[in-house]
Amino acid sequence: MSEQVIEKTIEKEDIGNDKANSHLLILFNDEFNTFDFVIKSLMEVCRLEPIQAEQCTHLVHYKGKCDVKKGNYTTLRAMKEALIERGLTAEIN
Repeated sequence: MSEQVIEKTIEKEDIGNDKANSHLLILFNDEFNTFDFVIKSLMEVCRLEPIQAEQCTHLVHYKGKCDVKKGNYTTLRAMKEALIERGLTAEIN
């Protein structure tokens, strides 16, 4: 998924609506992607700050999964698809 599609989806997000922001994007551990790749992916796709991306990556590695983003379903779906296209495992709850 292109960054432009993610940008447009994020711009449409209704921050004031609690129900719209009730979903979580969860990233799961795998045995083949490097820490650096996962960190870079979280920064680019989910717009995490470097320290947040690094912390999430360590949690995924040691705990098996991590909630990396909270938001509305449409926005998170675009991010999930972009992470999956990069070979990562993610889901929305």
